[in-house]
Amino acid sequence: MTRQDINPWEWSKAFGFSQAVKVTDHRELLVCSGQTAMGPDGSLPASTDMGDQVRAALENVLVVLSAGGMTPADIVKSTIYTTDVDACVGVLGHTVQEVIGSILPASTLLGVARLAFPELLVEIEVFAAR
Repeated sequence: MTRQDINPWEWSKAFGFSQAVKVTDHRELLVCSGQTAMGPDGSLPASTDMGDQVRAALENVLVVLSAGGMTPADIVKSTIYTTDVDACVGVLGHTVQEVIGSILPASTLLGVARLAFPELLVEIEVFAAR
């Protein structure tokens, strides 16, 4: 597979994403459902801290990627849904770098009224290809 990050404006790199990702000759595509800070047993998150929930959601993304035979380097698109855009923006960039690394997928951040359960602050879905 060939992956090309498309960035006609360099500013998006500072926020940890590309304007687009061009993928050619891929063999596999993994479409992941949104991951939250819920525990492996389906329990709701104990923390109401945005940073804690972003970290837990990203760690759950890693578990799903691994189960699908993929790695963070294979992520080409992410969509982040949050109930508090300002709090999410405040922790997202450095938390993604710490948990996922320095990949630059195409990305969208959306503010929503609520997620599946009121305790959830963030949900992250990804597409991975290789």
